[in-house]
Amino acid sequence: MSLTKLNLVNARVLGVAVVVASLGLGGCATYSDEFATINSRLDQLDARVQNAAQSAESANQSAQQANRRLDQIESRVQQLEQAPRRQPRG
Repeated sequence: MSLTKLNLVNARVLGVAVVVASLGLGGCATYSDEFATINSRLDQLDARVQNAAQSAESANQSAQQANRRLDQIESRVQQLEQAPRRQPRG
């Protein structure tokens, strides 16, 4: 094989390698964008979960307060039911 043909083969191989490398690196850029999108969505979901947890905690505290108030009312109702009946006037 002559030196010119050998140089031409080497140039073709090098050209193919450059094209393959550029396509490979271009694919990495696409994945980087996809990862950024996924991370953004995960951040949004994390914020939603935190808001839901805060809402649940607030609802739990409200329910506990309501239960305490119901216990107080129930205690008072029982006292009134056990008290002797008063005679109506008149």
